[in-house]
Amino acid sequence: MKVLIAGGAGFIGSTVASRLVDEGHEVVVLDSLVTGRREFAAGRVFYEGDIADGALVDRVFAEHPDVAAVVHCAALIVVPDSVADPLGYYRANVAKGIAFLGHLERNGCTRLLFSSSASLYRAGGDLIGDHTGDFAGDFAVDEDSPTAPLSPYARTKEVFELVLRDVAAAGGLRVVSLRYFNPIGADPRLRSGLQVRRPTHALGRMIDCHHGGEAFTLTGTGYATRDGSGIRDYVHVWDLADAHVRALLDFDAVAQAGDGGYQVINLGTGTGTTVRELVAAFGAVTGRELEVVETAPRPGDAAGAYTRSTRAAALLGWKPEHTLEDGIRDSLRWHAVREDVLGAG
Repeated sequence: MKVLIAGGAGFIGSTVASRLVDEGHEVVVLDSLVTGRREFAAGRVFYEGDIADGALVDRVFAEHPDVAAVVHCAALIVVPDSVADPLGYYRANVAKGIAFLGHLERNGCTRLLFSSSASLYRAGGDLIGDHTGDFAGDFAVDEDSPTAPLSPYARTKEVFELVLRDVAAAGGLRVVSLRYFNPIGADPRLRSGLQVRRPTHALGRMIDCHHGGEAFTLTGTGYATRDGSGIRDYVHVWDLADAHVRALLDFDAVAQAGDGGYQVINLGTGTGTTVRELVAAFGAVTGRELEVVETAPRPGDAAGAYTRSTRAAALLGWKPEHTLEDGIRDSLRWHAVREDVLGAG
């Protein structure tokens, strides 16, 4: 199978590409390199450019008419940045995505696998002031749970999913939206990993603090979780890549099992881990406890969620194979080689 991966030089897209290649498939990468890395596309058919560039997308399909499906991973993803620049996020994640759909339709694309996000679900609990120790929130969600995204980034995912649902209902394009929870880890062969040098997510900041000898800032301690900190579902990126391959190999059946050729699947471990628990697991893996400083939540932060869905297992035969500790170890392994892989750029 030949697969076009838009955003295939980013963290998720490049890992999906590696898994596809390892399993004997061909990949074509399209990436603007706004956040992606050229190094992650090395040795692969690569087109540098924007998904909204119709002439470029036309050229990709003209030169690769045997592309069987498209994986759409091209997006901006940093929550605080989306709060500061919502227009930029709507332009990149929605407006350009709609243009991309038009280009795909014109070129006869019938299968689209979309990288969506569990951040669009309504939080199961709210900030409750001084935490009393009572676990008041239900943070488990499935694909039918209510949505109420709290950041412009998350809202762009919800808006674009609405577009995809309508396009699929009109016929022609079938869509599978994979709602990721919290990707961690790296390609086990360390071909790629999280490329940003100053990550904003919890594990990335813990790694920076660990190596820099600094205190980790825990943002938000008054949520209605079992210990007051936010709760997440940390899933290894290599397991995410496996789910993509499974979805692509049985795409038509998976999509048709949805509503009008549109299918939504949660990808998570089914285990909720609070930020305090992540700090403890990180200390256990490294053998050194992190100093923690508690502060208020950042704009756009949510209490979080974890999946209770069985749909990925039922439709894809998928279940995550890696533990939280595996994800921490592989993230640390990637951090140790990141500068060698990426250089000074």
